Amino acid sequence: MSYLADNYKRRNISFLKGKGSYLFSTDGKKYLDFLSGIAVNTLGHSNPRLIKALNTQAKKVWHVSNSFQIPEGEILAKKLAKRTFAEKVIFVNSGAEANETAIKVARRYFYSLGKPEKNRILCIKNSFHGRTLANIFASGSKKMTEGFGPKVSGFDHFKYSDIKSLKKKITQKTAAIFFETAMGESGIKVHTKKFLKEVKKICKKRDILLILDEVQCGIGRSGKFFAYEYANVKPDIVPIAKGIGGGFPIGAVLMTKKVSKCMVPGTHGSTYGGNPLAMAIGNVVMDEVFKKGFLKNVRKNSNYFLKKLNDLKKNYPRVIKEIRGIGLLIGIKVNVDLGNFINKLTNNKLLTIRAAENVVRILPPLNVKKREIDQALKILNKVCSGY
Repeated sequence: MSYLADNYKRRNISFLKGKGSYLFSTDGKKYLDFLSGIAVNTLGHSNPRLIKALNTQAKKVWHVSNSFQIPEGEILAKKLAKRTFAEKVIFVNSGAEANETAIKVARRYFYSLGKPEKNRILCIKNSFHGRTLANIFASGSKKMTEGFGPKVSGFDHFKYSDIKSLKKKITQKTAAIFFETAMGESGIKVHTKKFLKEVKKICKKRDILLILDEVQCGIGRSGKFFAYEYANVKPDIVPIAKGIGGGFPIGAVLMTKKVSKCMVPGTHGSTYGGNPLAMAIGNVVMDEVFKKGFLKNVRKNSNYFLKKLNDLKKNYPRVIKEIRGIGLLIGIKVNVDLGNFINKLTNNKLLTIRAAENVVRILPPLNVKKREIDQALKILNKVCSGY
């Protein structure tokens, strides 16, 4: 009997250790991990640099309150600001908390300007931003909100990548437009550069903040540090998490200085946000991702992987309907039962996870090797040939 609640449908596998792109189960089996804790293990398992950083910091100080200055956090905030649009950072613990904070910042910003009525957030219908009350109602998904009423108000919704739908939903009360630059849980859907540029143009014209959720697609996952860089747009707020911690819980909200001015002492707090252990890990992840050639190699591996997956699609059109993705955020939309397909991959020692629209989500570590991609392709070919 397990004393854990049943809010997860866990697979009957547990792991003893991990190394690089591999996990080793308690019954001695070796799995190729192309799930990475759902886009979390940026540098794979048991990365020696992350282990060293954690051990070094653990011997110094584990936790202090944000009532005091935390040097490690100052360093990480500076690295994030120097590499992005951001001028100010708030550290939190998770993607859901980062998104909640982003919503608060957007509303507080207009409140500080004497416009408290400008407080509605425009999101994509059936999107995903986390499991807190505000975030599930921001998603506009009936499935996610069922049983969790009363409704958290203040959110409006437009159709995915539909400019006409977006424009129609904007009102004088719209404070921010909020969506994932490349959508993960919702089925690995990537907005076009044209769409992103048009949204930015609308935001500027209508005095609306642009919040781009890069919790899953950020930190190099797209092949650039942030996915919005492909469109060369400048957001006002960007929530991040997952990959920045390389497996350690870290979240953050990146903001322009103009927007951040509304967040005065007392407006937001997080007990563990900016924790010295987390910051020590985040600093190493940043250093590794920005090493010469790292992101270029992500793009190179992505191009190779996507090409081979499209070849696989041509060979098995009855099984594979579409290949989606950007960087190493990859989706395979299948024509067969999704759960059964994923189970077959697992039985062949390849770990993946589902997404919406009958999509298999593939999220290898960003430092994955080409031979490991080839191994995954071999398993995928074997499973597809069995249908």
